[in-house]
Amino acid sequence: MIIVYLGKSVGFKPLWVLFLGLGLGSLTACQSSPPQSSSPDPTTSSTVTINGAGASFPDILYRRWFEEYNRQNPNVQINYQAIGSAAGIQQMVGETVDFGASDVAMTDAEIAQVKPGVLLLPMTGGSVAIAYNLPGVETGLKLSRSVLADIFLGKLTQWNDPAIARLNPGVTLPALPITVVTRSDGSGTTATLTAHLSAISPEWKQKVGTGLNVQWPTGVGIKSNAGVSAQIQQAEGAIGYVEYGYAKELKLATAAIENKAGKFVTPTVETTANALNTITFTPDLRGFVPDPTGENSYPIVTYSWLLVYKKYKNPAIVPVLKPLLQWSLNEGQKYSPDLGYVPLPPKVRDQATAVVEKLDD
Repeated sequence: MIIVYLGKSVGFKPLWVLFLGLGLGSLTACQSSPPQSSSPDPTTSSTVTINGAGASFPDILYRRWFEEYNRQNPNVQINYQAIGSAAGIQQMVGETVDFGASDVAMTDAEIAQVKPGVLLLPMTGGSVAIAYNLPGVETGLKLSRSVLADIFLGKLTQWNDPAIARLNPGVTLPALPITVVTRSDGSGTTATLTAHLSAISPEWKQKVGTGLNVQWPTGVGIKSNAGVSAQIQQAEGAIGYVEYGYAKELKLATAAIENKAGKFVTPTVETTANALNTITFTPDLRGFVPDPTGENSYPIVTYSWLLVYKKYKNPAIVPVLKPLLQWSLNEGQKYSPDLGYVPLPPKVRDQATAVVEKLDD
């Protein structure tokens, strides 16, 4: 059995329905703070527990990985709490988890705060889908770069606005107000979207900027990718941003977004991979592209990292964590496409696997 912590409830029932619908395993009671790092003793217990917390972006994939790994290795239990990238980084700094997760690689300043040191492991890649709920427009909606920015700036407030209508000839856009749904927690998904908006809109860059948390000009804030997905699913006229796997699993409508080449591209595993392939990593495996090139590249993409310590105080952790990471980087990649994620390119996978070997050296 694998136990998964969800953190605080976002305060409305459809989130629980969402998790049940996704079939993501048994849920335990919500907790307001992450589980403390365990201290398993292999001489007295047959089960070793690894605790992690952080990004909700890769949560669908991580749950699948951890369930499958637990099935193959019943003595290894992985508790993962999807509380957002910002909180995942904070928990690493506070040394309250065995691993963290973030869709934004930690900065030098953040790494410097972690006394045992940090290794950054890109584990998967994905895209940020612009999902919407618009009666009669389940497919085919196109959003240009300027329109995308103006929606999130709150400058466009009606779905039948001429600026949107011009992009979508032949589509009957309802006279509904646009309800923007954003993240209220510190989020790598937010950082990915806002970096793209800053790259394509000088007004956005000046007024809002980029970050795990930003001051949104409009909209309603909800915690986690799961929460935003559920809100979009239940509210007509809603538009928001979620990791593509959530939109895929819930069959949410996703817009075709204008990319740098002027093409309107929907998020798929293929178009996301095209964009991710333009990223060049630094030696410590950090890399990001806010506005990728390529005619068939989806424009809002990121890798997602696991954050692990260079040194662990508990000698029982590394012998269990290391094989888990190696399995995830290799065999685990085969689960990615069906869930809406992009398997790591062989070069990136090999680089990350080599970093895993440095654990506790």
